Amino acid sequence: MMYLQRIGRPLFPELRREMDRLFESFLGPEAAAPFGGLRPFPAVNLWEDSERVFAEAEVPGLRMEDLEISIQGNELAIKGRRPPMEGDKYVYHRRERGTGEFARFLTLPLDVDADRVEATLKDGVLTIVMPKAETARVRKIAVKSA
Repeated sequence: MMYLQRIGRPLFPELRREMDRLFESFLGPEAAAPFGGLRPFPAVNLWEDSERVFAEAEVPGLRMEDLEISIQGNELAIKGRRPPMEGDKYVYHRRERGTGEFARFLTLPLDVDADRVEATLKDGVLTIVMPKAETARVRKIAVKSA
């Protein structure tokens, strides 16, 4: 069976990757998943209240020692490593959870106080609480009559 090739590689897997990238660039990373692309790992929710910005990331099976969280400017980085199951005693029938190193970078909607950020891990959910920087907080201004 003959199939299209480009520089010695099948064209269709490369075309699929390019289409996934195209959907991601226009619609965000979640858009490529329905078309066969991979969702970014870990899945993250990001929201704020009047005082803080919150991020929750799904990291099942990981420990805090497996994770590295950092903030530089308004970018949050979540990095880590999921070790593979070692040993000859395992026979996989399905293997969908990835192993190895990962990194997820999120642009925060505003500046946070990086010195007061707290992270907790419970039941496979990493919760990061980031107090807003003083310059990012809403201030009410009293109006005086003239």
